[in-house]
Amino acid sequence: MAGKTPESPKQSEFAFDLQRAYASMVSLRTQIPSDAYTAEILGTERAGSGVMIRSHGVVLTIGYLVTEAETVWMTDHTGAAVPGHVLGQDQETGFGLVQALGRLNAEALPIGRSSSISEGDHLVLAGFGGSSGSIATHVVAIREFAGYWEYLLDEAIFTAPAHPNWGGTALVGGDGELLGVGSLFIQHGESENSARDGNMVVPIDLLEPIFDELATYGKTSKPSRPWLGLFGTEIGSGVVVAALSRNGPADRADVRVGDIVMGVGGRPVASLADLFRKVWALGPAGISVPLDLGRDGELVEVSISSIARSDVLKGPKIH
Repeated sequence: MAGKTPESPKQSEFAFDLQRAYASMVSLRTQIPSDAYTAEILGTERAGSGVMIRSHGVVLTIGYLVTEAETVWMTDHTGAAVPGHVLGQDQETGFGLVQALGRLNAEALPIGRSSSISEGDHLVLAGFGGSSGSIATHVVAIREFAGYWEYLLDEAIFTAPAHPNWGGTALVGGDGELLGVGSLFIQHGESENSARDGNMVVPIDLLEPIFDELATYGKTSKPSRPWLGLFGTEIGSGVVVAALSRNGPADRADVRVGDIVMGVGGRPVASLADLFRKVWALGPAGISVPLDLGRDGELVEVSISSIARSDVLKGPKIH
């Protein structure tokens, strides 16, 4: 069934100043070159929200809004617009950092601890636009999330109802602290009949360990994970190849849409998350990944020469 109609947060229901949280939000618009690797999937014009987390104009958002961005513009709650520069993006968490290249009339939102969140907590999912761009929400689950694009979070935050413009929204609670960043629209529930519309939020606790490197170098020093360019989906108890990145590692290794991923080097695969963990456990990007595939009733073994996902992406434009 459809999710509950989102309601704007009411100040009487929260102990912190909603206006202060709203003043931290910015509108974020990016332009991506037409020949960028992600242009076909994510588009060349992207829009969402960001939240200022440092007083000198550092804005946190969700990474797909700024991936391969050629130009970035941010608008604050007073209507002032300034250009921005992509400081960095982390493929593992999904976070993106942007530096304002002019003065934003925005307050830095203090960072809290997402580990303090419990199921049932009543929070705010704030977007640009004040109360009209924000919703009252609650936590429906904290659990593992596996994204088909080779992405995995051990403890993603799931909220409901769904924010209509979720990308880069700020999950705010406690004493008005940032607890996570909105990433996806998703349906919660055990079946189609019990499904509720909601959002997946990336927990803010993942930011602190990588922030300094991300802000300084644009990436972390951690070795990149092996990327296959394989979009998997779970059907029943198996993992099926639903799509392939054109001319990506799996495509070049003759993996085919419809193949069933049976195992990694002879080790059975039980789920999408299990597939990712087994692949990543082999070593860093550049290793050969042996996959056991079911195809037309036969077992096919392929070896995929992995790369780092960042190898196919355009870097930030230097200003």
